[in-house]
Amino acid sequence: MLAALRQMEGLREKSTGIFYRGSTAFLHFHEDPAGLFADVRLADDFERHAVTTREEQQQLLALVRRSIR
Repeated sequence: MLAALRQMEGLREKSTGIFYRGSTAFLHFHEDPAGLFADVRLADDFERHAVTTREEQQQLLALVRRSIR
């Protein structure tokens, strides 16, 4: 998933797993007992999305692609 995000035009990885669009924080990850989550800024605030499974990761990548177009 990180490799796919790194290849997306318009995203810049400032630190491992922390992505920006321009000068604005756009996406970062959290791990907790319930699994792995990505926080994505789709509007003014971040939205949390589960990314533990391969299916969840593919859904996040599709969401990010739509958002940055």
